[in-house]
Amino acid sequence: MPATAQDPLTSQLAETEGLDIGTSTSEIAITSDFSGADLTIFGALTNTDQLLLAIGQYDVVVTLEGPRDWTTVRRKERLFGIWVNRTSLTFEQMPISYSLASTRPVEEIAADDLLTSLGIGIDHLALTPTGFISNAANLGEFRDAFRRLKQTGGLYQRDTGGVRFVSSSLFKATLRLPANIPNGVHMVHAYLFKSGQFITERELPLRVIKTGLEEAITEAAHEQPLAYGVFAVVLALITGWAASLIFRKD
Repeated sequence: MPATAQDPLTSQLAETEGLDIGTSTSEIAITSDFSGADLTIFGALTNTDQLLLAIGQYDVVVTLEGPRDWTTVRRKERLFGIWVNRTSLTFEQMPISYSLASTRPVEEIAADDLLTSLGIGIDHLALTPTGFISNAANLGEFRDAFRRLKQTGGLYQRDTGGVRFVSSSLFKATLRLPANIPNGVHMVHAYLFKSGQFITERELPLRVIKTGLEEAITEAAHEQPLAYGVFAVVLALITGWAASLIFRKD
């Protein structure tokens, strides 16, 4: 039987590097005593060049993006001796929380323009303003303030050594989940780079849910805000009255 020439396209696709990932859990339950947790991601590389792998030319970046929402940043200024909000800027659909782990600093993995186009790294997330931007609003200052507030609050984190290879093609990543992580559907993203070039990515959903009393309070606040507000005020009044009786001096 005569030999047939292999399709060049088929051969090229067969040799393309691949990436598979899995998480230690698909759901995180938040209770009243939740103080944060670690999420472990396991992954494997396929069809890699063993020589390039041996000399460290493959890099992996793993991120966990929380639910997205519009975020407003306000700047206070002193007016007649009083600090007031003078200017504000709202950014479109930014992740409420963002954690990153990588084999090394992302700026050493790929060029800044590539990282920005992929939205990888705290400094490369697309902070797109919405609405009217006044002349008094310095876009760069508001972007820096947004990142600073998120990092100070623990909602934006990065670990430049959080991904490590446990064998020639298997890796393990650890992401820290803050105590104030929002509930909802989060997305785990894993990116593979070779010699500074983006190769492929994979993603998996992760559900973060509140349970017990935390869930009941959250549902009441969102589904029956008026009743929740009235109850909170009445509870505060009763608590204050009871405290005054207990600690009253005769």
